[in-house]
Amino acid sequence: MKRAKRLEPVQHIVDEAQKRLAMSVAAFEKRLLDGEKKLEELVRYKAEYEHGFQQRAAGGIGVMEMRDYQAFLARLAEAIKQQQTLVNRARAEHEAERVKWQEALKRSKALGHVVERWQAEERHVTERREQRESDERAQRKIPRP
Repeated sequence: MKRAKRLEPVQHIVDEAQKRLAMSVAAFEKRLLDGEKKLEELVRYKAEYEHGFQQRAAGGIGVMEMRDYQAFLARLAEAIKQQQTLVNRARAEHEAERVKWQEALKRSKALGHVVERWQAEERHVTERREQRESDERAQRKIPRP
């Protein structure tokens, strides 16, 4: 079996690993985008709630209502903080997975280049052998005086 042919199963395994990592990167990216979207919604909701609180406070509100608003705003701030932590973690995981995928892609391309080079060398050897055989057949057909 030729060298390039022996490497085909290895190339297939490396390519499949690279494809799995690419799909994993996409999944991590989706999780990151979903987390960022949720964070944006929380921040927007908090801003709207604060705006509503300011409008209500301008018109005068009771101590209990003010305390309820403040408690709810504190819970929103905590939720935003937790979501930011999740987004940061998702961003780091996405980046780490992207780096792994890029390394796998480099390995896949490098192995592909090796296989291509070996195939070209094998074609060249085959072509030279065929040419030599053709030349030998042609010499046998030429009548000698």
